[in-house]
Amino acid sequence: MLVNLQTIIGMAEQGKYCIPAFNVYNTETIMGVLDAAEEAKAPVILQLYPRLFNEEVGFYLCPSIVAAAQRASVPVCFHLDHGPSEWEATRALRWGCTGIMLDGSAHDFDKNVAMTKHIVDTCAAVGIGVEGEIGHVGSVNDEVMDEFTTPEEAAAFVKATGVTCLAVLIGNAHGHYKKPPKLDIDRVKAIREACGVPLVLHGGSGIPEDQVKAAIAAGIRKMNIGTDVCCAFAEGTKATIEDPGRSIAIDIFMKKPIQYVKQLALEKIAMVGAAGKAE
Repeated sequence: MLVNLQTIIGMAEQGKYCIPAFNVYNTETIMGVLDAAEEAKAPVILQLYPRLFNEEVGFYLCPSIVAAAQRASVPVCFHLDHGPSEWEATRALRWGCTGIMLDGSAHDFDKNVAMTKHIVDTCAAVGIGVEGEIGHVGSVNDEVMDEFTTPEEAAAFVKATGVTCLAVLIGNAHGHYKKPPKLDIDRVKAIREACGVPLVLHGGSGIPEDQVKAAIAAGIRKMNIGTDVCCAFAEGTKATIEDPGRSIAIDIFMKKPIQYVKQLALEKIAMVGAAGKAE
């Protein structure tokens, strides 16, 4: 069933677990994630990067995601990830997203607040929640990590914008970590206590399970997984290419990549405690 962001985050909040949010890129990654969600009876978020809207790949993918979510027996939210402006947010709403992230974290605090609050007000008119970000979550390839999110800034940001949930910088980054990250769990607790809304962990690919579980216990209710989805799909494709008995028919060729993505999704669903929560 297709649900909005505040509904699915509310489920995690009530149950004290975390919703896995998978970035998908094509029909096969959608199939792999939703097959896993159905098997594990888990609520999930399917999300797209803004470039897929900008390049109009989303024109083809969005109807597939909406139809698949509506048919699913588990709750599924369709989310815009890291929307940098009103343009992407508007297109995402028009193309069926039921959750929006407005990421103004690269701007100063006042501009970030103004941009996010505008999108919160717009989305409220159609009953859709918004994820914001305070503390810019960069890439593992960045030479220097930005300053971690502070409880004071987080509280001020949430009060000024009214976001449904908040992405924070606590030692996480996007991409493959060169060495295992060390999340500041005490900071997660302090931010959660200060701002009062569910928190979001970006850069979930490659974070050790013990740290993920500790972060969830401290208040993380949504964890993003993007790089691991790409790697699982690539590994499945490589395994198919190396199989001398492979078929050239694309639908058959894609069966193994779908299964690799499904297995990855099952592992992440179990890690964040979402398995069985849709029952």
